Amino acid sequence: MTVQQEFEVLRQVPFFAEIEPPKLKALAYVSERVGFDDGKIVCRQGDPGDAAYLIIDGEADIVLEGPAGPVTVATLGANDLVGEMSILTSQPRNATVRAKGRLIALRIGKDPFMRMVREFPSMAVSIMQELAHRVDDTNNQLRAARSEVNQLRAQIAANAA
Repeated sequence: MTVQQEFEVLRQVPFFAEIEPPKLKALAYVSERVGFDDGKIVCRQGDPGDAAYLIIDGEADIVLEGPAGPVTVATLGANDLVGEMSILTSQPRNATVRAKGRLIALRIGKDPFMRMVREFPSMAVSIMQELAHRVDDTNNQLRAARSEVNQLRAQIAANAA
């Protein structure tokens, strides 16, 4: 994929919509196109955040590793950004990202990514909106899981009585 093709891909992504073409071309130039086969790890929970990944083609599962084993909490696809949270927070990655089928992504290093966030407030706002949406989805999943647990507890209590 040429820099011009990567620029065209970036231009289609809402996060980058208002970035000036020369700056977006510069971002495309410093980004790296990477491919992952099915099941391969894009980034691992607990690792330092050194890059964000813009999914160009394919899907990625977002997996939380916990004491009960891995849990897939979301699947993201074309034009979705993954790995940006650890860059923004300077904290270790909070989830593992795993290719679901063949995955093609644009790897955007931490420094160029943060430079774009600082220079383009509209990009920062878009990222905040996406992160807020993800938090809302997670809250809804937790609410549904808690309701299910409460129903199971009530059934167990009723059966024990």
